[in-house]
Amino acid sequence: MAETLLEAWAGPAGRSEAAGAVGAELIARWSEPHRRYHTLDHLIAVLAAIDPLAPVAADPDAVRLAAWFHDAVYDGRPGWDEERSAQLAQARLPRCGLTADRVAEVARLVRLTATHDPDYTEGAPASTAGRDANGAVLCDADLAVLAGDDYDAYARAVREEYRHVPDDLFRAGRAQVLRRLLAAPRLYRTALAHDLWEARARANLTAELALLEAPPTDATGTPEL
Repeated sequence: MAETLLEAWAGPAGRSEAAGAVGAELIARWSEPHRRYHTLDHLIAVLAAIDPLAPVAADPDAVRLAAWFHDAVYDGRPGWDEERSAQLAQARLPRCGLTADRVAEVARLVRLTATHDPDYTEGAPASTAGRDANGAVLCDADLAVLAGDDYDAYARAVREEYRHVPDDLFRAGRAQVLRRLLAAPRLYRTALAHDLWEARARANLTAELALLEAPPTDATGTPEL
């Protein structure tokens, strides 16, 4: 797997010795033992989801590089993880020979995954569509898991990554995240992602939210008062 991933990394990052070393470091980071969802499998899935959406992006290589970095630092601290990951991109990508402008764009995209709210909606009037096609492609690819057939496994893996959080606090926090997502006019900003994933993702989110909001039961399955 590592060899295949390094080949994929070399596409946007280059084949220099320095670029290879950065790619190996990123693979090691994505392989850290405390991860349950934010693993190499997630990275591979995001990169695969980018491929059909890439024609929308202004700079597909910047989007792919941002996918590599977007959870490269993961300690289960929303916002902080994205910022540290962006800083890592700013520190490592110059070694690969990237221009300062592209490094800045990759870091910006990584930070955007903290909110998944790019200023872009494909198909909207030009006056309202915004300019962030790169951000739309990255965020749509990162959220593709919400429409997956294995959504339950994804939700369980997320819970395991937050196993240090008491159940009642996790349920409240997770429910808040799901409500925010469901309140958005659309989850996916590119037309293709919206057509492919929007309906299924909303159904998955709604089902999980219902479980989180269900009254707790005792050992016999009787609702607790």
